[in-house]
Amino acid sequence: MKRVLICDPVAKEAVAILSNAGIAVDEKSGLKEPDLVSCIGDYDGVIVRSATKITRPVIEAGKRLKVIARGGVGLDNIDVACAKERGIPVVNTPHASSISVAELAIGLIFAVARAIPAADASIKAGKWEKKKFMGSELYGKKIGVIGIGRIGQEIAVRALGLGMKVTTCARTRRCAPIVQAPLMEACDLDALLRESDIITLHIPKTKESTHLIGEKQFAMMKKGVIIINCARGGVVDEKALYEALQSGKVRGAALDVFEIEPPAPDNPLLKLENVVATPHIGASTVEGQFRVGTEVAALVVDKLK
Repeated sequence: MKRVLICDPVAKEAVAILSNAGIAVDEKSGLKEPDLVSCIGDYDGVIVRSATKITRPVIEAGKRLKVIARGGVGLDNIDVACAKERGIPVVNTPHASSISVAELAIGLIFAVARAIPAADASIKAGKWEKKKFMGSELYGKKIGVIGIGRIGQEIAVRALGLGMKVTTCARTRRCAPIVQAPLMEACDLDALLRESDIITLHIPKTKESTHLIGEKQFAMMKKGVIIINCARGGVVDEKALYEALQSGKVRGAALDVFEIEPPAPDNPLLKLENVVATPHIGASTVEGQFRVGTEVAALVVDKLK
């Protein structure tokens, strides 16, 4: 009988799909590299989300591995090069959580533009600071979408529906103009940084995209820009972001991801009232989890059968 190890929580329907296909399933969350190295040899497949890392030592210890599956978009927590060397297919579910992440990003834009979390905390503290929380409309504002893959496209559609102007660029520093739908403008990264009122990132973390947005890029931006990162921690330089927030160059930021997760309690960004933070919940919707779980399970069954 084939065996699959599930390292991060998935929808119960995913387990049912695997079990109904005659595959034995073990669910073990929170495994670190030494734990995985010691047990991975017993499994034909492994399923992870974003928390568990499938490193070279883990893959080399997986003598029976026939598939590595990532429920979600990116593959930065899997040593894809090592898997390729060993002939082990790596699969993921890039479509499944796109709507969930896009909706969170739009929600975070509203949260920053209208200071919703700070206003909520204020009134719950017994205050009535109506004049303090002067916000701004999204209508007519230019949103720059860095990374126009599935999530970026969902963002663009929603932003257009809000009456925003949409500017997009591809996912690397050498952003080339790409074909876009009507009412969407493609440009290079520098132009996007200079012209956007709101900048939202939807790119994987790679060697090239690490600190894609740093001190130099913040200097190019409009004063009072809003930054949204629901992509990966590390694509925005957190130190440079903090300094830009302190100087007023950046009006506010919303972060669903951090360079170190969970972030340290003394992370200075968490002390700022104009920063909205969420604990990497982009794909955490009932619908998103269902799609991710069922799609990743179907992929694993296909590879093992």
